[in-house]
This record gives sequence, structure tokens and C-alpha cells, in this order.
Amino acid sequence: MRPQNVRSFLVDCLTMTQRNLLTILRVPQLLLGATVQPLMFVLLFSYVFGGALGGPTYREFLMGGIFTQTVVFSAAFTAIGLATDSKEGIVDRFHSLPMSRVSIVLGRTLSDTLVSVVSIAVMISAGYAVGWRIRSSVVDALGAVLLLMFFGFAMSWLGAVVGLVAGTAESAQSALMIVLFPITFISSAFIPSSTLPGPLRAFAQWNPITSVARSTREAFGNPVSPSPAVREPINWASTHPTIYSILVSVLVLVALVPVALRVSRSSDG
Repeated sequence: MRPQNVRSFLVDCLTMTQRNLLTILRVPQLLLGATVQPLMFVLLFSYVFGGALGGPTYREFLMGGIFTQTVVFSAAFTAIGLATDSKEGIVDRFHSLPMSRVSIVLGRTLSDTLVSVVSIAVMISAGYAVGWRIRSSVVDALGAVLLLMFFGFAMSWLGAVVGLVAGTAESAQSALMIVLFPITFISSAFIPSSTLPGPLRAFAQWNPITSVARSTREAFGNPVSPSPAVREPINWASTHPTIYSILVSVLVLVALVPVALRVSRSSDG
């Protein structure tokens, strides 16, 4: 790719990212979903389930799962945004312009990844309010945030595929939640995977949401189990959670980016 083409592509991506962020600022309801929902989950799990599952210790364990769940669920914003743009003909109008088609989808995924930073900041504040603390170095904590952003960026491409295929924002959100809810809750995001029955435990142990949650807990200096009496099963993913999380994120991008672009092109027909 020539330098001029690279410069043009970067400008297109920046323009689309700015356009999506401005849309969120002009429609504050969109930002509420990225802030109120994670806040609600922190308070709900901390005070409703926390007493039964370990009290203050559980809150230290919980936050890694809440962080991971939030960046995963941010894929819904990508799906809804692209489904809405497709239904209203905005994507078709962009396709008629002399701009990179990759930038249309990439701009959406980048803007939603930036919004997830706001969600993470809200959760950090809520976590401190319920007694959670970062007990590691600043470098480790920043590493955890970057991992969450990268994993959320990878998952946003799943949202992109669903949003481009679905006919409406409602159907896009419903279809995506059918996938995201099971993989989020069949993990150690909120409970130790050792408490799950056999087949579900095996799935949870290799579930990337489990590895991202564990890596986040370790990076923040939090316990990887809600109780010393409960020990998590040991496998390669649990002993190398950060590497495993990055590998899965890269594989998701390699698999879904071409699919999203192919679906975007086919929508012209």
C-alpha cells in the first residue's frame, strides 16, 4: 500500500471514529448503557450476591469478572450501531463515497472500544466505593486495562458481523445476547469454575472470558478465587492467562475481520 493510500485510510478511520463518538455525545442515552449497566452489575453482585458468596473477599474477586463482562457486552453497541446505520441506508451512502470500506467497520469498532474505557473508569470508581482496591503497581494496572480493551476490540468484530447481518438493531442485540450471555456466565467471571458440573467446568476452564478475568485479577493484585478454600483447576490457560487471552483475541480478529468485510461488501447487492 502506497504512503498516500495509507494516509487516506487513516484519515477515513479517524473520520468514522469521530462521527460515531459525536453520535454518542448527541444521544446521551447511548452513553448511559455503557455507564449505568456496569455500575448496576457492580452494586447488584456486590451487595445481593456478595454476602452469600464471600462478602468483601468476593468483591475483590468479582471486579475482574465485571470488567471482562462489560467489555464483552460492548460488542452489543457495535452490533446495534451498524444495524441501525445499515437499516437507515447510511452504510450504503458511505459505500458510494471514495473511502475505504474497511474504515466504516473499523471506525465503529474503534469508537466502541474508546467508549469501553469510560465504562472501565466508571467500574473502577464503583469498585472503590464497594471496597475493591488495586493492590498492584500502576504498570500492572495499566496492562490490565489494555488487555481488557484489546479483548473488547476483538469481541466488537463479532458485534460487527451480527450487526451487518441482522435486519434491525433489536434483532442484532437479541442475536448477540444469545451468544454472549452463555459464554459470559459459563466461566469464572462471577463464580469459581470448579463449582460447575463436569462438561461446563471443562468449557469454563478454556473459556477466554475466564482467562481475561483471571489475568485482570492477577494484574490488579486481586484473588483469583473468592475463598482460600476454593481452588481453581490448573491448566495451561489458567497458568498463562494473559498469553492465552491475547492469542484468543488475535484468533478472533483473524477469523472475524474478513467475515465482517465480506458481509459489508455483499450488503451492496
